[in-house]
Amino acid sequence: MLLASAATLATAISLPAAFAADETIKVGILHSLSGTMAISESTLKDAMLMLIEEQNAKGGLLGKQLEAVVVDPASDWPLFAEKARELISADKVSAVFGCWTSVSRKSVLPVFKELNNVLFYPVQYEGEESERNVFYTGAAPNQQAIPAVDYLMEEEEVERWVLAGTDYVYPRTTNKILEAYLKSKGVAEEDIMINYTPFGHSDWQTIASDIKSFGSAGKKTAVVSTVNGDANVPFYKELGNQGVKASDIPVVAFSVGEEELAGFDTAPLVGHLAAWNYFQSVDTPENAAFIEKWKAFTSAERVTNDPMEAHYIGFNMWIKAVEKAGSTDPDAVIDAIVGVEVPNLTGGMSKMLANHHITKPVLIGEIQADGQFEVVSRTDDLVPGDAWSDYLPESAVLKADWVDLKCGNYNTETETCVGTVSN
Repeated sequence: MLLASAATLATAISLPAAFAADETIKVGILHSLSGTMAISESTLKDAMLMLIEEQNAKGGLLGKQLEAVVVDPASDWPLFAEKARELISADKVSAVFGCWTSVSRKSVLPVFKELNNVLFYPVQYEGEESERNVFYTGAAPNQQAIPAVDYLMEEEEVERWVLAGTDYVYPRTTNKILEAYLKSKGVAEEDIMINYTPFGHSDWQTIASDIKSFGSAGKKTAVVSTVNGDANVPFYKELGNQGVKASDIPVVAFSVGEEELAGFDTAPLVGHLAAWNYFQSVDTPENAAFIEKWKAFTSAERVTNDPMEAHYIGFNMWIKAVEKAGSTDPDAVIDAIVGVEVPNLTGGMSKMLANHHITKPVLIGEIQADGQFEVVSRTDDLVPGDAWSDYLPESAVLKADWVDLKCGNYNTETETCVGTVSN
């Protein structure tokens, strides 16, 4: 288990010198192993090492072994771009799997475009983007945020909304979409409270008090949380300290999964919700096999989570695209990958679409005392990811299609490729 033993390293990982550089296919892993996002990203590095080791045990790819190259951008957003350039230019990786926050993804986009490599991005995000060199295997807003709000409206009869997020592009753009969506559903402006805090924020006393006060107006209130990273620990703790119960003001989170809960005292979280496209508790043969492999690989009782499944899907799609193209050349992979289907872990086949997003089921889970989720709602079918929101006027007219239109933001009214739209 060579790569398993290397999983604890936080810097570049390579196979023994017995493998010359031209005898391996290098795969870049770009995840924060230190800093505020390490709580979420470190496990994705280990998941990738497991997938690479498993593929090598099957004989590798195109007759060669895969070689993992791991770097630590340390939750430093400009450093992500520097490390991406290092992976592509110096290490000569064929593809990169990485990033978590949207600000880190946006930091590296110019590098992948300039150097023409491919990034597989495994985390839910705000949409409003479709890049030729990026494959979005996490959820777009129509695969997470919108269904979560629908669930709270329909099942919890929520009428007042707190949109609480970390202060960067993903929460701000997602909340812009959600605010427009809520208003389209007849929610009054005074029934929407929006709040942002910096990464690593720890003093939640005032904000928790404001949430409690906002929820005391006689209307059912919920918190839609795009709080990211280790700030979630004191956030939930303070809600519990102030007696904010899930039965009174439920919180639905988009960035809290099994890995984050493993570091929490779950007592104040029981009954709160999360919206994802995968939970460890899902009972399918594919998921059972994945969990068994993960526990064997880590030799510990470590949990699985949604972004891990997104890497599982993205990695297997890349493998199939390389085999289909007969090459790891990024242009060949980009042409070959659209239409590729692979099993997901919750049942069914996920497909890479022409907009470089995938089809995913949507699940709502309720936090249990053991840190797992009980699935309380799921879509009947897999939902295709939308690159552009129907609820923002400037986006509703845009379409992404990298097969026929060769454009990520095609204006359907003017019938032109309009270039990058500012978020």
